[in-house]
Amino acid sequence: MEIAEIKPGDDERLARVLLSLQQAAYAVEASIIGDDRIPPLRETLDELRGTPLRWLGAFDDRRLVGAIARSEDHSEVDIHRLVVDPTLHRRGAGRTLVSEVLALAGRRRTVVSTGRANLPARALYEGLGFVLVDEKEVIPDLWVTRYAVTQQLRR
Repeated sequence: MEIAEIKPGDDERLARVLLSLQQAAYAVEASIIGDDRIPPLRETLDELRGTPLRWLGAFDDRRLVGAIARSEDHSEVDIHRLVVDPTLHRRGAGRTLVSEVLALAGRRRTVVSTGRANLPARALYEGLGFVLVDEKEVIPDLWVTRYAVTQQLRR
């Protein structure tokens, strides 16, 4: 698997592939948490291409199989999205992408949120050293769990 920076805003074909992958991945999360009100699940191509996030893609034989998006400043990296082709879940793409972001973060704090009921995602983050920060009801009856990790806490 190869990890590389991707820029969906600059490449419409790539953005279309990414959008399809994102919709498939978030459909799985919606099924797990029993709620489809996940904003990236409803995002349009133009919205995806216009977002100011920084992306890394995971490629298997030049095929995009996963991606991770983040924002960052001098003190913190915020993982906004992690999407993996549902046919390839639990084969290491998600772990590899998150690990790459942690490496890029260096000593900065890294944060991520996921659906409270998304136990596979929670296990992934906890397995990489993230610790529970809090749980928050972002809209009525939709709860997210927020995690953080710093260089000092990483395994």
